Amino acid sequence: MPATTLTISSKNYSSWSLRGWLMMKLSGVAFEEVVVSPDDVAARAEILLLSPSILVPCLSYEGAKIWDTLAIGEFLNEVAPAAGLLPADRMRRAHCRSICGEIHSGFASLRSALPMNLKGRFPKFKVWSKAQGDIARVTQIWRECIGAYGGPYLFGEISMADAMYAPVATRFRTYDVPLDGVCEAYCDRILAWPAMQEWIAAAQLEQEEIEELEVEF
Repeated sequence: MPATTLTISSKNYSSWSLRGWLMMKLSGVAFEEVVVSPDDVAARAEILLLSPSILVPCLSYEGAKIWDTLAIGEFLNEVAPAAGLLPADRMRRAHCRSICGEIHSGFASLRSALPMNLKGRFPKFKVWSKAQGDIARVTQIWRECIGAYGGPYLFGEISMADAMYAPVATRFRTYDVPLDGVCEAYCDRILAWPAMQEWIAAAQLEQEEIEELEVEF
């Protein structure tokens, strides 16, 4: 049987790689990482939001290839339903899919203004006004979910939604984004997730640097 692999790129910069990797960890499916260097032209274009490529993440499972982060999450929920990537309750599951779809296809201003950079720290960073609107919407989603389902994660138990929003939590910390108590506590919880800690530790060891994402203001 072919090995299960997940193709990813930079752990410091690639938010989509992080999402797919966290879903794999959440599923409990054993896998090997295939890492594409950020110096690869296609990988670099994708990280810089200049290409809609499907290079990363890409799951290879029993000879099949599954790309697009939402597709990977849905597939893993079928392969390992007990892991709870999607909530068991139908209405919660629909809500979960809705907010996952929103982060998957939206928040372009947030992505551009606050690129993922786990090694970076930019205190009192000035955020563009358009990105502020995206931040307000993300934090509204977090408060509504935690208020509706009681926490500690967005749908009570940890799920695909938390993997999808984890890169946003890192952005908020990197760029010193002020948050209310509920959202601050949620960021703390996501960043303390053992899988997240493992990813961050690996990101700190990366030597490659993408100058375009190393903001200086």
